[in-house]
Amino acid sequence: MEKIDVVIVGGGLSGLACAYRLADAGLQVIVLERGDFPGSKNVTGGRLYLEPIKTLAGNMLDSAPFERKIVRERWSLFGEGNSLNIDFTGEKFRTNPHSYSILRSTFDRWLSERIMEKGVFVIPKYRVDDIIRDGNKVIGIKAGEEEIPASVVVAADGVLSFIAEKAGLKPKMKPKNYAVGIKEIIELSEEKINDRFNVEKDEGCAHLFIGDVTKGMFGGGFLYTNKETISLGVVVGIKAIMEKAPTIEAHTLIEAFKERYEIKRLIEGGSIMEYSAHVIPEGGYNNLSKLYGNGILVTGDAAGFALNMGVTVRGMEFAIASGILAAETIVEAHENGDFSEKTLSLYETKLKDSFVLKDMYNCKDMPEFLDNDAFFTFYPKYFPLFVEKVMWFGEGPKEKIGSTLWKELKSSGIMSFKRLKEIYSIKNI
Repeated sequence: MEKIDVVIVGGGLSGLACAYRLADAGLQVIVLERGDFPGSKNVTGGRLYLEPIKTLAGNMLDSAPFERKIVRERWSLFGEGNSLNIDFTGEKFRTNPHSYSILRSTFDRWLSERIMEKGVFVIPKYRVDDIIRDGNKVIGIKAGEEEIPASVVVAADGVLSFIAEKAGLKPKMKPKNYAVGIKEIIELSEEKINDRFNVEKDEGCAHLFIGDVTKGMFGGGFLYTNKETISLGVVVGIKAIMEKAPTIEAHTLIEAFKERYEIKRLIEGGSIMEYSAHVIPEGGYNNLSKLYGNGILVTGDAAGFALNMGVTVRGMEFAIASGILAAETIVEAHENGDFSEKTLSLYETKLKDSFVLKDMYNCKDMPEFLDNDAFFTFYPKYFPLFVEKVMWFGEGPKEKIGSTLWKELKSSGIMSFKRLKEIYSIKNI
């Protein structure tokens, strides 16, 4: 095949965003997607923050198939048979929406069609087997006996990036830096969703859960409302599930999750439309891959651009931004006729100047902070228990609320130096 400007391996958000911007610059681009179509293999729970990428994206997301604007935030601590919930909404969220739920199979397919209208070839069901090298420079990809030479290869092939690994840019996988996500799409009528989540038409809810949902292991549950479906799932750390004794199979967690009273009431009458599972990066800033090499750039999940902030999980806006910034770098390299590592290092500079690496750096201690069993066992158990003790009225006179709380605080150990130190450490994340 004749040499082309750019081969993008992976038709997810970072690869498609990169292709969109490259097409605008008039470069020849091919996107290779292993799935049946872009988005067919994606398991993302479904929330995209728009404000951080508004300027970068320009008109790329005009008329995008968003599901619902998120106006209600919920967090739950699941104990064994009880739960404590926080429910937040605000006028600002309703009048100036900053995030939307999306269905990736719909969203990615829509974006790929926009890209094809610009003349980009998006080729599904195409498995890349290797990269082509000339010395220490990547000069294309290989699929079976077919070779596609290119000035630049973009590794946008997901969290287990085969391409970045082949190029020597991705470190060896460590279980503690990854989790497995299991998700179901459950069909419910628009009216039931609006009623059960206390939202109006086109408004939605994002709900995160920790505690008994993962049986005390690192991870949690998530729920996002779509127009006429709910994205429901569980994420559990690979290291945690490997070390769990007795052993537990990851897929059983979502079944137990759905049987909880709190969830059962929300999904009652719904039918499962889709079931999927996928590996998710959890290593944060300190475990990013090298982002560039001679003739190659790494974007999105392949680079490790995902951020578990405890109160929310981010990744899709990082993917889009990294794809766009990779494209801008490639355009400059193309103008200079130089695709060396030195020139492509501009990509990292652009990322450092953007919200992507700034946000990830600011939260670089979050993975270590969350690597504490107490956040998935102790706190989800005792905080709901405190409320239960206060709210329960039995035979005989009721103890003073203050006395009840003080007694429980002392007996639980939350007043110990270890627990106070954990709470104090929140200021550093």
